[in-house]
Amino acid sequence: MSIAVGMIETLGFPAVVEAADAMVKAARVTLVGYEKIGSGRVTVIVRGDVSEVQASVSAGVESVKRVNGGQVLSTHIIARPHENLEYVLPMNYTEDVEKFRDSLNGPGPLAIGGRRS
Repeated sequence: MSIAVGMIETLGFPAVVEAADAMVKAARVTLVGYEKIGSGRVTVIVRGDVSEVQASVSAGVESVKRVNGGQVLSTHIIARPHENLEYVLPMNYTEDVEKFRDSLNGPGPLAIGGRRS
């Protein structure tokens, strides 16, 4: 199983909330966090298996269309991100994300998804 990072950048906070909700509902991914860029730009970041992240990002993009004034500015998926990226950029599982993930799936190295089936 190959882990990936998926990102959606939107214009407006309601749009990113809608995208994040759709992303975690559509696929077995973990919501890692969001970044406020400025000028109304917000990026949401998820982690999971490559195919799950792809499905998640697609669902997130579609959901933004339902938000009045919502706009997708960019999307990207990185399969197997290098460990150096995880130390520098806000796409790693933080302690809070680990606690949430473990509460849903139980502790252990195979507990990578953010939702139970």
